[in-house]
Amino acid sequence: MEIVIIEKKTYEALLLGAETLTGKVDALCRRCNDQRIGKWLDGEQVCRLLRVSPRTLQTLRDSRTIGCTQIGRKFYYKPEEVERLLTGNDRYRKPDNSP
Repeated sequence: MEIVIIEKKTYEALLLGAETLTGKVDALCRRCNDQRIGKWLDGEQVCRLLRVSPRTLQTLRDSRTIGCTQIGRKFYYKPEEVERLLTGNDRYRKPDNSP
C-alpha cells in the first residue's frame, strides 16, 4: 500500500474543487431532466408509429432520413424526428390494415 502525504491547504482545495464539480454536475442533471430526456423512443416503438418494418427503419437510418442515437447495440429516436416523418413523406409507410 502506498501512502501519499499532502498539505492540509492542498487537501482543502481538493475538497472544495470536488464540491464545486458535484454542484455543477447536479445543475446539469436538473437541466437535462427538464428537457424531456426520458422521452426517447426505441426502434420497436418507431416501427409501430411509422408502420414500417425494422429493415425499412434501418434504411431510413442509413440514408440519414431519420436521426438517431446509438447506445450499445440499440438505437433511440427523438419524438420530433418521428413526428417530422409522420407529417412529411409517406413513401416508406406500409398501409394500415387495422379496422
